[in-house]
Amino acid sequence: MKRKVMCALLTIAMAASMLLGCSSKEESQTEAKVEATETETTKAADSDTFIVGFDQDFPPMGFVGDDGEFTGFDLDLAAEVAKRLGKEVIYQPIAWDAKDMELESGTIDCIWNGFTITGREENYTWTEPYMANKQVFVVKKDSGIESLEDLAGKTVDVQVDSSAEAALKEDENKDLAESFGELLTVADYNTAFMDLEAGAVDAIAMDDIVASYQIESRNADFVVLEEALAEEEYGVGFKKGNEELRDLVQKTLEEMAEDGTLAKISEEWFGKDITTIGK
Repeated sequence: MKRKVMCALLTIAMAASMLLGCSSKEESQTEAKVEATETETTKAADSDTFIVGFDQDFPPMGFVGDDGEFTGFDLDLAAEVAKRLGKEVIYQPIAWDAKDMELESGTIDCIWNGFTITGREENYTWTEPYMANKQVFVVKKDSGIESLEDLAGKTVDVQVDSSAEAALKEDENKDLAESFGELLTVADYNTAFMDLEAGAVDAIAMDDIVASYQIESRNADFVVLEEALAEEEYGVGFKKGNEELRDLVQKTLEEMAEDGTLAKISEEWFGKDITTIGK
């Protein structure tokens, strides 16, 4: 009988030891992950470079200019921020649907390219919004499409993994999306505009700011429908937890707003100040 009791006690002791060991191991792994994340964020903040991830086919926020160089409103903002922080800005073009992988791997320090906060609040560490925007539809002027109801049965282009695509998946827009004859995803909006020009699609769902710029630069007979798909705000997105670098960028943007640099860059690109920081 004593032997049975002793065996039972030994079994309980061994189980408790194993549980304690597993708990300690899990705590050590968690602590190691936290320390690794803290180290990564400190390195990013202390680095001599500032690597900006962007979609190179997204004018006027970030794109390839006529001279073959990267340019754009957001890239100009990023360059000024880097200059004031004493860092070298590096523009890193990325595939938009691979942006999270690029950020997680450390290939880029942030995503800065007309990046919508709305709907992504918990996925990244964000600066405060620096610009308001909305998602709209672009159609040919003579298409006869004047309202969202007129899109029923039509073919619509949208960029893959974009805010417009996300908006069309929202419950409030479910009936609208289901009314389309077809919803096609494309890699970038340059492709979408070529589709619209060729008559391959009837409309494009996209950012209003980008739509207005594209229509003006192409001198095309396109119009933006008055009814908006969704309202949103732009921000600079960092890897979750990278508050140190985010804070440096946020403070610099606020300084640029206060001394008029933010307004100046906006006026150069849009003819007016459409930024929102400090207003």
